[in-house]
Amino acid sequence: MLTLTTRLPANHHAIVSLTLSLTAEERARSRYRVVADNGEDVYLYLPRGTVLYDGDLLKSETDTNLVRVIAKPEPVFTVTAKNSLDLLKAAYHLGNRHIALEINTTYLRLAPDYVLKTMLEHLNLQVTEEIVPFQPESGAYGHN
Repeated sequence: MLTLTTRLPANHHAIVSLTLSLTAEERARSRYRVVADNGEDVYLYLPRGTVLYDGDLLKSETDTNLVRVIAKPEPVFTVTAKNSLDLLKAAYHLGNRHIALEINTTYLRLAPDYVLKTMLEHLNLQVTEEIVPFQPESGAYGHN
């Protein structure tokens, strides 16, 4: 089984031998067995705390082949607002709940949670259910 031990920055011109489509939660785990998109078993043995991002490259210590990480589409809530202040307020309230949150200038994105959906709707925000790649912030203390 191929064991991947090193994360390299994204390089969309790199020639890869495999791709790994991973959810946001899977991209935050550093040591586990995963099935590549072609069905091959691969083991991730990355430094603890490694967070993978869409396009990152992985390699093993013994093999020169590269593996590309793909952010797998997954169910999310996408939150939009009529103005940026309302979106900032939503980010504040969601941050107080310490949830994984993708922050963009025009939307917020979070894993589905119907209690939070109700809260956001009470704040007059629009919440849309989608299946898209989820790229939450790694946190203020992330070292990647």
